Amino acid sequence: MDLNADLGEGFGHWTLTDDDALLDCVTSANVACGFHAGDASVMRRVCDTAAARGVRIGAQVAYRDLAGFGRRSMDVPPAELTAEVAYQIGALRVFAEAAGSAVSYVKPHGALYNRAVWDDDQAAAVVEGVRLAGGELAVLGLPGSRLLAHARAAGLTAVTEAFADRAYTPEGTLVPRGEPGAVVHDADEVVRRSVGMAVEGGVLGADGSRTAVAARSLCVHGDTPGAAALARRVRAALEAAGVTVRAFT
Repeated sequence: MDLNADLGEGFGHWTLTDDDALLDCVTSANVACGFHAGDASVMRRVCDTAAARGVRIGAQVAYRDLAGFGRRSMDVPPAELTAEVAYQIGALRVFAEAAGSAVSYVKPHGALYNRAVWDDDQAAAVVEGVRLAGGELAVLGLPGSRLLAHARAAGLTAVTEAFADRAYTPEGTLVPRGEPGAVVHDADEVVRRSVGMAVEGGVLGADGSRTAVAARSLCVHGDTPGAAALARRVRAALEAAGVTVRAFT
């Protein structure tokens, strides 16, 4: 099982994630590319540290929404979204390659991630942006999403993802953040859910029913309070359960 986290979500003098601590325990880093968070200096620093620690680098592309942290859905014309996705990948690629590494996958952030679960036009535009950027990058997304369907159709590697600290609907989608209980705050419960998804391929949904979750990568949100300590606990629990924690690329 791959263990990923959202990183580089600071901007200027403002910081959000403990990037260094998270890079000690994750195997893949979803690096903000400037549209929802992150700037050139932040991207460079995270890529340098990730490369030094052997952590895979992924481009976390988003709607152009710094004020809303990329969590507001936007009706971006597909051609424009394609160009903006490629632009973000290109920006991060400069710093990844300068660090002696490479961008190896793409993961949409926030509203774009959730929109690409069901919106064919937005999902196709994201995949076209990945193709425009070149490099045959893998695409990380929710199982059953339109995003992964379009990635497979385009000949890209589609990687399924689960969330350690998010509640699921019975259909296997994420409970919207605006609804009660959407984020799981109890650390012990997050650890239990993580092991269950990795070992048993399922999790209890928000309504108490069993929801199947087939994933190759597990996300711990970097902006969750105490995220680094939580990620360490999740990794230790996975390894104790016999799960090999390693990057999917």
